[in-house]
Amino acid sequence: MDFELNDEQSMFQRVVRDFCEAELKPYATDVDEQGDLHWPAIKKMANLGLLSLQVPEAYGGADLDTLSASIAVEEIGRVCGSTGLSISAHNGLGCGPIVKWGTDAQKEAYLPVLMGGDVLGALALTEPQAGSDLLTGASTMATLDGDSWVINGQKAWITNASVAPVMTVLCRTDKEAGSRGFSMILVDPTTEGVTVHPREKKMGLKGSPTHMISFENVRVPHGNLIGGEGEGFYQTMQTLDSGRISIGALSVGIAQGAFEAMVKYALERHAFGEPIANKQAIQWKIADAEMELEAARMLVYKASVMKDAGKDYTKIAAIAKLKASEVAEKICFDAIQIHGSYGYSREYPVERMYRDQRLMTIGEGTSEIQRLVISRQVIKAFQRVLA
Repeated sequence: MDFELNDEQSMFQRVVRDFCEAELKPYATDVDEQGDLHWPAIKKMANLGLLSLQVPEAYGGADLDTLSASIAVEEIGRVCGSTGLSISAHNGLGCGPIVKWGTDAQKEAYLPVLMGGDVLGALALTEPQAGSDLLTGASTMATLDGDSWVINGQKAWITNASVAPVMTVLCRTDKEAGSRGFSMILVDPTTEGVTVHPREKKMGLKGSPTHMISFENVRVPHGNLIGGEGEGFYQTMQTLDSGRISIGALSVGIAQGAFEAMVKYALERHAFGEPIANKQAIQWKIADAEMELEAARMLVYKASVMKDAGKDYTKIAAIAKLKASEVAEKICFDAIQIHGSYGYSREYPVERMYRDQRLMTIGEGTSEIQRLVISRQVIKAFQRVLA
């Protein structure tokens, strides 16, 4: 068991961190206040492989392992949560299903465009009345009509919807088939009948575009089906397992950024004739933050390694996502506390980080859902042993 990054991963981490410091960090406040990504930096990411983290080399991708992909998302999140979310969603949710289940023709048609730096990918799962309960609540329907699918319904809270050249849409294709009644279908958002509604007004992650989408008699070719008909729900569950690792990495990144800011401020801020970093009350917060951050990072890294090893990683992905997101919340809270009134102002970045991290315990499955996933996995394992 090796707890150190290998030379290639360490070098990649340094390259990504240097890029983020130069190309993202100076614009992070503007991204938040203006509500838009810094597209010159997104364009440059293409050359570093940050838009094709796990796309095979055969299609022009970086073809990195999951741990390296997690490192990239962590480093981006450390300086800009909005960019981190959009890049995480682009790689894991936008490109991921096409890479894993797409045909050669679909990969050749869409991956080069998605990796170019002018657009970002999207996955449309959540609906206005169906989030955690997709199996029973999702109502977006795709009906086969000749050689076309006709799609009707709505999707909600879709990251990157307005900047995506194609979206993977989870649809019911058989109302009577239960979990076998879902399919993933590729949809060009410029297709007649697709409406991408105005951006949602959010508490944080304001630069990452989030939209509701309506589908009204949207007709797409039968060949836009990803994988087999009826496989969509299982594809979704696998995609979410992987996505939870990425959100865990993003949570660690945001927490790391807040941690660095709070330690720096504690050393600079003087009270009672000395830096507040000399005060035990502050030191304990710093110690707790370091401890929890290291634990969260190791869980994310373990989940990444288990995925690449081909092991069942459903439980560890949920554990990593749950732990990292809740650690980020606590560290960002304490970062503001240590900054005092300045932490509550826009003058320092910790208030933005606090707002950005709040989604981490909600997106890719709430903390409550993660606890259900973990407990069910544990109970199943015990039942197998005791049987």
